[in-house]
Amino acid sequence: MNCIIESWNRFEPELRGYLTRQLQDGRLAEDLLQDVFVKAIAEGAGFCSLENPRAWLFRVTRNQLIDSLRRNKNMIELSDDLAEVVEEIPAVETLSACLPRALETLNEQDRDVITRCDLNGMNQSDYANIRGISLSGAKSRIQRARQRLKAQLNEVCQVSFNDSGDVCCFVPCSEDDK
Repeated sequence: MNCIIESWNRFEPELRGYLTRQLQDGRLAEDLLQDVFVKAIAEGAGFCSLENPRAWLFRVTRNQLIDSLRRNKNMIELSDDLAEVVEEIPAVETLSACLPRALETLNEQDRDVITRCDLNGMNQSDYANIRGISLSGAKSRIQRARQRLKAQLNEVCQVSFNDSGDVCCFVPCSEDDK
């Protein structure tokens, strides 16, 4: 419930401004805002798991506006300069396109441990048993392999990080690299 209130407090002024500009009627804008808030509350825990609550709130607000205009038959033109909400896929999620190039540059042992444990989900104790090494040895091996993979991703794919340390951008592989 806190996430709903926090998101509402954060985006409500923007939603109010949007509705007021579109409707030229502050009271009707307030009524629609209340409907949007009720829908957010009704969404419950699902709202808290939204990747982009702002986009969801604007989509519901826009739908409420359209429904209201249809009900009242007071058709007004929506401006063409409305910002289309495009949910941007985080760069780290699309980095998988670059992963095969970086994996190719690793030695066989690093490629094996990354593929089995990180990509295929094998737990480290099973990996240790298969390779006949101790669990601490397997953990060290995967940590070193991850460090080398990160270095290769940085070099091969020119990965950049933002101030928070998250992947912000990279050079995707070209058709020639596939």
